[in-house]
Order: sequence, then C-alpha cells, then structure tokens
Amino acid sequence: MRIEDDIKLDFNDVLLKPKRSILSSRKEVILEREFSFYHSEKKWKGIPIMTSNMASCGTFEMAEVLSEYKIITTFHKYYSIEEYKKFFKNFNNPDYVGYTLGIRERDIKQLNEMIENNLIQNFSFICIDVPNGYLERFLETIKIIRKLCPKHIIIAGNVVSNEMTEEIILNGADIVKVGIGSGSVCTTRKMTGVGYPQLSAVIECSDAAHGISNEKSVGKIISDGGIVNPCDFAKAFCAGADFVMAGSVFSGFEQSGGQTIIKNGKKFKEYYGSSSDKAMLENYGLKDNHRASEGRYVLIPHKGDLNHFLQDLFGSLRSTGTYIGARQIKEFSKRATFIRVNRQLNSSLEQYDINSKK
Repeated sequence: MRIEDDIKLDFNDVLLKPKRSILSSRKEVILEREFSFYHSEKKWKGIPIMTSNMASCGTFEMAEVLSEYKIITTFHKYYSIEEYKKFFKNFNNPDYVGYTLGIRERDIKQLNEMIENNLIQNFSFICIDVPNGYLERFLETIKIIRKLCPKHIIIAGNVVSNEMTEEIILNGADIVKVGIGSGSVCTTRKMTGVGYPQLSAVIECSDAAHGISNEKSVGKIISDGGIVNPCDFAKAFCAGADFVMAGSVFSGFEQSGGQTIIKNGKKFKEYYGSSSDKAMLENYGLKDNHRASEGRYVLIPHKGDLNHFLQDLFGSLRSTGTYIGARQIKEFSKRATFIRVNRQLNSSLEQYDINSKK
C-alpha cells in the first residue's frame, strides 16, 4: 500500500488566467485542426470534438447533424449489421463517424462481419471501449484489431495514467481515451473507489502520449468525461487533450438517443451510463450476477434542436481563445495558465437529476 499525496484536479477546481491578446474578434479563432497519426496513414481535419459512444448520443441522427459541422459521432455498440447497412445507403462521411466495440468474442465476431460486408470502410475511426483499460486482454485486443484494420485510426481506452497511455499507443492505438469515473452518470468512483481527477489525468496522459513519436506523428489522447459546462471543453484542450469527448452535453436533444418521456406536462429525454442497470438490461437482456451497476439513470429536460447548442459551444471556445490569446485550438495548451480556485462551478447535471433511477 502507498499513498500519492500530490494534488490532483478536476475541471471545476481551476479557472483560466486571461493573457494579453492581439486578436480583435472571436471570428479570428480557428476551431478546426488537422492531424496525422502514429500508426494509421490517414489524415484527419475537423473540429476535434466527439460524442461519447453511449446510447443517448452515439446515434445515427446525431451523425447526420454533427458531420455537417465536422464533429465526430462515435456510435454506441448496439447497432446491428442490418442497421448499419441501411444507414450507410444515405450517409457517406467516414471522417466523422467511429465504430465502437468491446473486447468480447462477440465484438470481434461482429467486426469481422463488418469487414466481410464492406461496412467498416465507412468509418475512419474504430473505438475499442472498455471501462478498465488496464486488462492484459485489452492490449491483446488492440493488437488483433490493428492487424484486422491496419489503415483505420484506432481509439482505445479508458485509462488515466501515463504508463498505460504509452502501452496502448505502442500496442497499436493512435489515440488513447482518458477518463475513469469522471462521467456525469458514472458511479465507478462511488462503487469501487477507483478514479482520477480528470484535469490532472489529461495533463499527465497527454504529456506521455505526445512523448511517443515517429517520422509521421506523435501519440494522441481524448479527454473523455467530466464535461458539464461549455468551459470544460476549453479547459480540456488547454490541459493538452487533442480531442474532447462528451456524453451528457450531447444528450437530451431531438437528435439524441433515449426515449422521450412526458412527466408533469414537461418533455424529458432518458440519459444513462453504459454500465447502469438500464443499459445492461436493455442492450444485453440481463445483468450478470457478478456485476454491480456503475452508472445512473436520469431524465434530462428536452433541449430542443442540437444546432442551437453547437453555435453556443463554438462561441464559447472562440471566446476562450480571445481571453488567453490563442488563435487556434492547437495553441490553447501553449497559452494556458490554470488558477486553482476554492469554489466549484454549478453542475448542470444537478439541475436535471430527478431521482429517476431504474
């Protein structure tokens, strides 16, 4: 047993210090980035934001909207081969969608079926998603999928430490998904005692990933979880994240997944964690006796159309750029100075959690 007593921070533990800026308008801040990757030969250009691969936001309807803004929709794991065939008859924008799978035998079986049916070519990204990226089997699965899909940009996670970030990249992933227990409907920290404050995890893991390089590029990370307010996207980029993934902020819209429910005359949308009782029963038909629920089920007041939120999000990121003197998102980490604060910003999740667990 040992104790690390270094201070670790979440997004709401800090603010950004303003700096002298030569920018005259928010319009001058460029949100798009262009990336090459450590393993894949693909190039990618767009706004480096992703939906979480959750049933509430990793949907076909989200992809149809977000791809127009050059944002990535990482699909949830529960679409069938037939559903993919139908969707890709009318959708052809591979740079802005990601295929998600786990590390079970049935996941690899479906990936092989996707390859055989020429469906995997409709994706630039493949996301290998598990709650615990420290399993030896996880690293072995990354190697298998790299051999099956050598040209794809492979995302793998989740982890929160620098040594595993390096291991995942060296074993075949291009991007490491960083975050354990930080999601707004994730109860892993409460149930298991395991986790890591998200801001510190991003700082440490991005430093590790960017230190692995070859003649093509360096390793990259996604900050996954802990996004509550628009400012948290900016803080994640300032901490060194190459991409930012979010679930709750992309849920509750007309284009989001989950049922629409009328309660006391008001419209709500379902939102639940991927390890919640709701997710396990709905998507697998059962909850294994050896498992505990590590997710919540909440109802979110219906947010309307996604397009209005995106305009606000882009405006907030551009405003951050003008405050810290960064003309591009890739400059955010170079211009950022974090200030520790002794208060927390209000969590918007608290406003819509109406104790509707299932």
